[in-house]
Amino acid sequence: MELKDKQTRVTFHNGIGTIGGTIIEVAYKDSQIFFDFGSEYDPGAEIQPRDLQGLLDAKLVPYLNIFDPGIPIDRHTENTFEHKAVFLSHVHLDHSKIINYLDPAVPLYTLYGTKSLLETLNINDDFLFPLHGAHEKNVREVVGVSDNAVIEVGKIRVKVMPVDHDAYGASGLYIETPDLTISYTGDIRLHGYRAEETIKFCEKSKGCDLLLIEGVSISFQEVDEVPVGAMSEVELVEAIDALIKANPTKQITFNYYITNIERIMKIIEKNPRTVVLDAYYSYILKDATGFESLYYSCDDKNYGLDANKRISYDILLSDKGKYFWQLTNKEDVKKLKSGGIYIHSNAMPLGEFDPAYAPFVESFAVKGIAFELMGSSGHAYPKDLMWIIDKIKPKLLIPIHSYHPERLLNKNGDRMLPFKGQVI
Repeated sequence: MELKDKQTRVTFHNGIGTIGGTIIEVAYKDSQIFFDFGSEYDPGAEIQPRDLQGLLDAKLVPYLNIFDPGIPIDRHTENTFEHKAVFLSHVHLDHSKIINYLDPAVPLYTLYGTKSLLETLNINDDFLFPLHGAHEKNVREVVGVSDNAVIEVGKIRVKVMPVDHDAYGASGLYIETPDLTISYTGDIRLHGYRAEETIKFCEKSKGCDLLLIEGVSISFQEVDEVPVGAMSEVELVEAIDALIKANPTKQITFNYYITNIERIMKIIEKNPRTVVLDAYYSYILKDATGFESLYYSCDDKNYGLDANKRISYDILLSDKGKYFWQLTNKEDVKKLKSGGIYIHSNAMPLGEFDPAYAPFVESFAVKGIAFELMGSSGHAYPKDLMWIIDKIKPKLLIPIHSYHPERLLNKNGDRMLPFKGQVI
């Protein structure tokens, strides 16, 4: 292999053989970076740790030498690197949930869109794992950077490039050390509103030494398999609109994944009905984009929203044709009108792997409400993963973030399937 005898060291701490919890380290002499900084997610597990030592004991996160020195944990090694930093590709918890456990002295870089979401989603201190001790804010210091910004961490250069994903502010990383080029896709796709950004990332990454690519979709389908019901984001919004137009006198509610800012903006723009969001989601949208949506609120929390854009919840509960409104409280299903429609658009609970999903679906059946599953994957479909690999033509392909990484091949070079903890 051409890549032997390099001084760059890559360590696969986590996110290998599974979906989620990606943590990879790149080091060159006195310089060290990590990406990402999340935790593995299993809503069905009997034990759900709520502190760092518990996560370490459950092996949901690996021991790292850049954790907050103030957190009482069993420590193995000291960090002797002169230059160090962490980069986040996007806001999803399997990539970000443990950032508050990071040493406050280590800078954390991400695109401005991700920074916005991290800080607003954690306003109630229930999105990320909490900071240790008393703090004025709920989120550690995050350095927001512009699209395509280049950050130098000692001898390592990192270009933070926007890519298409169902999380606002998602990025891939193009990493250069003195003797190696590494492209990390983060979570990526070609069927959303920012597909052109993914293509630009591929162009920049052409011929890189290492390509670290996510493989979520090939966890469930073979490479040559066409996913059933696969839609683009554009097709999804069109399908939602068609369903609403076909049911002009029914109460129609929905929910969506909170980080998919582009989807909800298009729904609001294109929908034949007046769209109303939960106040918390409206606050997230406003902070990320400046757009102020109509909203409803069922509590006294003040998100700084325009009172003139507030819609009475009682009006929404009695509506049968004017509004397309967001249902976020599963306990309120029983308050809906029978005979209506609910659209579940990649919202929580995400699917059958979550024990909360089946009872949630059943609650609509009990009420006589049609449950419509209408979404678009945040991850590249199998054929698109192969297109990305063929476009980049890496010397070495390393598929990660997948249950079946072996399904991805590299026609133009070598492939490696690392094990957890491996150093190359």
